[in-house]
Parts: sequence; structure tokens; C-alpha cells
Amino acid sequence: MKKPLFILITIFSFQVSLAQNNSAFQDGEWFKFKMSYSGWLKAGNATLTVNETRLDERDVYHVVGKGWTTGAIKWFFKVEDLYESYFDKNSNLPYKFIRKIDEGGHTKDIEIVFNQETREAKVNNKKRKKVSTIATKANVQDMVSAFYYLRNNYETDKIEVGDEVKLNMFFDEENYLFRLKFLGRETIKTKFGRIETLKFRPYVLAGRVFKEQESLTLWVSADENKIPLKVKADLAVGSLRADLEAFKGLKHSFKIVVKN
Repeated sequence: MKKPLFILITIFSFQVSLAQNNSAFQDGEWFKFKMSYSGWLKAGNATLTVNETRLDERDVYHVVGKGWTTGAIKWFFKVEDLYESYFDKNSNLPYKFIRKIDEGGHTKDIEIVFNQETREAKVNNKKRKKVSTIATKANVQDMVSAFYYLRNNYETDKIEVGDEVKLNMFFDEENYLFRLKFLGRETIKTKFGRIETLKFRPYVLAGRVFKEQESLTLWVSADENKIPLKVKADLAVGSLRADLEAFKGLKHSFKIVVKN
């Protein structure tokens, strides 16, 4: 697998929530996910951490995402991924994005600085020692900041089955339009108990990693937090599943229908 484990939690775990004046997250929020391959083999873990900080005299959220392999898979395909995003506390638009990965010897070390006013991204590919400036779309997001932007800026109260969320994204050196389709509401069994969820279908590129465009399914909690609870992915070879294993620092109460 050339795509990092963390991407399957972040780039496809775009969430929806209440308006910006009732933020879905806060400083100190933390998630840990357990990854499994083909339904039984533990593949690794991933974490997401939110902290408030300052960047170039601006108040921002600094989110750090990490992903790594564990167990038997680690011996023949070792993964150590690091993703960081600095985005505005009010608009949730990103200013800086970092991607530093090592996946079975396949490495990348990229830093992107966004200028939202001029609609440009300065991409510093440290591995190749190349710096380039690329035009971006309006209100562009990186793969991490989008997770939090959608939590705060998209209403779910009145969405209907078949509705789609669209978002301008920039990853590595490319612009693309991200699409997320709402599949309905479902109560699922989790480690924490039975939880009411919103079920989505993110559209992905079919080919080397995924079987087809509709290879992913995502479940998020149907409360004010919009926690990503489960992700299933049909890969070109086998399947991958991610389950929320632990969390802390939630801003709102976590609603459980029936506890285990």
C-alpha cells in the first residue's frame, strides 16, 4: 500500500457539524484509532491531536496527525507518518501544512504554506530540494484542516439521503474537488456502546489503492462532536478498517444509546 494509514482516517473522514459559532471541537481534543487489515489482522494505529497556538502573530489551531504500523505487518511493511496543519481559529482556513512520511521505504517530506488572499500555495519538497508556487482555488483546504472546517461549517439537521458535500482541496502539488455523499442514519455497535451515526460515502480515485470510486464508507457520531467512529475501505488488495479506540477533550457530551 502506497497510501499512508493516516490518510484513510483523515482525508476520508470529513465531517459535518453545527455553525461556526458553536464549534464542534476545542483545544486538547484527541482521538486514537485502531487499524485492521482484511477484518482480522491488526495493521496499526493513528492519532489526531488539537492544540491552540500562534503562527506568524495569528491565533491558530495546530493539529498533529500520526500513523504507524504495528504487529506482524510492521515486519514486512513499516509505516511512520506525520501530518500537521495550522489553520485559522475563526475561518478554519489553513496557513501551513506538513507531510512527512516513510511507508516501506517510500518517503516524502513536504511543507506547504497557503496564501488565502492571493490563492497560492508555496510547496517546499524537501526530499527533492524543490520549491514551487501553485495557484489554488478559493477557500482551499488541506487534508487535515478540512476535517475540522466541515465539522464547524456544514449543517446536518436537514440533510437527506443522496445529498453531497463538496470542498476545494490541495494535496502535495494538486488541486482537486472532494465529494462526500450522505447515505443515511444508522445506529452501530462500537467499543463504547451503541451510537447513532451519520453514514457517508467519500469518493476516491480508483486504481492502484482502491477498487473503485465508491470503495470507502464512513460513520460519524450524530451529535455535536461529529466523532469519526468507523471507516471501511475496499482496497485493490484486501480491505482496511479503522475503529475509534480512545478519545479525550471533547467539547460536547458524547451521546451513547446503549452502553456496553
